[in-house]
Amino acid sequence: MGVHQYFKSLSDLEKIYRCPGKFKFQEHSVASHSFKVAKIAQFFGHVEEHAGNEVNWRLLYQKALNHDYPELFTGDIKTPVKYSSKELHQLFSQVEEEMTKNFINGVFPEEYRAIYLNLFKESKDDTLEGKILSVADKVDLLYESFGEIQKGNPEPLFLEIYEESLRTILQFSEMASVRYFLDSILPDLLSERFIEHSELRVITNEIIENEFKK
Repeated sequence: MGVHQYFKSLSDLEKIYRCPGKFKFQEHSVASHSFKVAKIAQFFGHVEEHAGNEVNWRLLYQKALNHDYPELFTGDIKTPVKYSSKELHQLFSQVEEEMTKNFINGVFPEEYRAIYLNLFKESKDDTLEGKILSVADKVDLLYESFGEIQKGNPEPLFLEIYEESLRTILQFSEMASVRYFLDSILPDLLSERFIEHSELRVITNEIIENEFKK
């Protein structure tokens, strides 16, 4: 055991596929998801800076790159399942935290353990960087589900994931980056050619309208 084991485990993240157990036209690994979230968060960070907000870039990159590492121990849990109740989500989080802690204590030298316990903890907090991560994570999930819908995947789970992702993004509608996403990016996504084009557009507009009526 040692840091070698940690470096070796990074390749294992390439073999953990998101949304397991369902037919997909395209597989997405936890490793590729983390990379995409980091790139999306980077862009949203620039949008926030352009709007006059101060971004802690080191913190943002640390959060984005490390946010799903604990899935090495638990695998990817489908979003509708993981968030089906507050109690269940807390239970998943406790299991991840305990398994991650045991891994860190067994692999990292003592002087680095506190650093990695902090890096691998839940990163979606009330800081600007934590909010950017929350949004970027859901944007990538929205694109993953959209890709399956676009290709005609009949599995209803992907529409559920699309709707849940959009609703979560809208919870941060006060952010400059979310307003940019809604005004400039989402319309382009909906203009893509895909099966059931009009239905998804109607669903999207209804979710947005209902959120802003609250």
